[in-house]
Amino acid sequence: MRKIKSLICLFLAISFYFPAFSQTGRTPVMGEKGMVVTSHYLASEVGKEVLVKGGNAVDASIATAFALAVTLPSAGNIGGGGFLVYHGSDGHKTTFNFREKAPLAATPNMFLGEDGKIKENSNHEGLLSVGVPGTVAGLYKAHQTMGSLSWQELLQPAVDLAENGFESTHNMNWFLNWVKDHKNEEIYVATAKAFLKNGEEIYKPGETWKQPELAETLKRIQENGADGFYKGKTAKLIADYMKKHGGLITEEDLAKYEAEELEPVTGTYRGHEIISMPPPSSGGVALIEMLNILENFDVENSGHNSAASLHLLTEAMRRGYADRALHLGDPNFNAEMPIAKLISKEYAKDLAGGIEVKKASVSDSANFNNAHLQYESPETTHISVVDKDGNVVSLTYTLEHSYGSKITVEGAGFLLNNEMGDFNPIPGYTDSRGLIGTAPNLVAPEKRMLSSMTPTIVAKDGKPLMVIGSPGGRTIINTVLQVIVNTIDYKMNIAQAIESPRIHHQWLPDQTRFEYWGISPDTKRIYEEMGHEVYEGGNQGQAMGIYIDVANNHIYGAADSRSYDGRAIGY
Repeated sequence: MRKIKSLICLFLAISFYFPAFSQTGRTPVMGEKGMVVTSHYLASEVGKEVLVKGGNAVDASIATAFALAVTLPSAGNIGGGGFLVYHGSDGHKTTFNFREKAPLAATPNMFLGEDGKIKENSNHEGLLSVGVPGTVAGLYKAHQTMGSLSWQELLQPAVDLAENGFESTHNMNWFLNWVKDHKNEEIYVATAKAFLKNGEEIYKPGETWKQPELAETLKRIQENGADGFYKGKTAKLIADYMKKHGGLITEEDLAKYEAEELEPVTGTYRGHEIISMPPPSSGGVALIEMLNILENFDVENSGHNSAASLHLLTEAMRRGYADRALHLGDPNFNAEMPIAKLISKEYAKDLAGGIEVKKASVSDSANFNNAHLQYESPETTHISVVDKDGNVVSLTYTLEHSYGSKITVEGAGFLLNNEMGDFNPIPGYTDSRGLIGTAPNLVAPEKRMLSSMTPTIVAKDGKPLMVIGSPGGRTIINTVLQVIVNTIDYKMNIAQAIESPRIHHQWLPDQTRFEYWGISPDTKRIYEEMGHEVYEGGNQGQAMGIYIDVANNHIYGAADSRSYDGRAIGY
């Protein structure tokens, strides 16, 4: 308990005496040696402390990710999956794919009832929605490949936070109320035990929340590496829970899971190199395609968030998301994906040629009905890290929906994902409610579902310049796109680039979503006169970014103020 109190006191002292090293908003945080930016201040502090001890960016991202699994259970996880992108100061670039997989017993029709329709929302709720988790395998593989501090040392802060507890915040209140309402349902009994006081009452903000079962699970991972999750007691707890309640994941599924190290997908934008995640993330391919399209226009002189610039962004988004839906999936099951074409300058030039500068295109729905793209939850979280040597990590991982399936493994204390909902649920069937049935993303045993996560690094002259990523489901790609454009084209600092109002268009439905604040009525009117349909929504994403000023030897970080507990912490 003393360690956790010391950690909180240290954070508060840093915030009070050195606000430039921990604030958020439109003024970025400044550091000289390293920076960690996440959606929870305690996790950011954990990562910073690893850097201070001499750990590298990979070490800090691992410790931070495990800390978020304790402090940000809506998205931080050991029961989900994600992606890590790395760029070393020596020019070495790589990625780690730890997206979840479908269980061995999965089938293309597994969510359907006798009438051929999705049964009881089973692709999003209940144990059929759970994919084989990848987070622990991915973090362990990254450590074995590139870590410098011991695995045991990197897990200790998360163990301490789970075992000794930390202060609950307002951010969890809606979920705690939901758990209390469902605490007597058999499948959520373990969730109530893990998240409610004595399994019955809601923790009030400021009260200390301890997670003893999660602490024991983390200790097994700490002692045995990935085998502490995919084999032995934890694996048996998962498999037994699945069998008891009608799930599909077995001990064989867990033992067979492996993370992958992959070459990043790369492109350029106005003299900057873009390094991002390849499939089964669609983010990198779509991002580079959209930037390539925008490179054919004078975006800067169009004016930031003017109707003219929003029109160009929308038309690039429309084309990038169309190709995402039509072509991308798990490369282990879709070997013929035309990635080289999709990220080529020539292809983008052809696409740009079809854009009228004062008139909206119409999304081609010849093969699909309107609004065919299925829902993808915004509850994901992102970590950006820079170490003292200039190595950087961009890591995004998720449980899918907020708090995933909301199902906690009995005796293990952690939440399971509901990522199976990212597969196309009804083969060959598309309708206006948000379903798509094309082949690249149908369910198959051991297949990874398509993702929009877009952990990205921007480099200049071979050196990392910017680290960026965000949660936000389908909107992630467009959030990252706009932060990059704001930085490169509009010369904003990283905090301004992140705080700026954002828009989202995803091909179908043929509508543009504006954040409800920040874009003027006049701009909206002119934009609509071009032929665009607009609707307004809440916050889009929670971008976590770092900008490296090589010339002045400074590092600038920014945690999106759309994140309740997010912080950038440098040193």
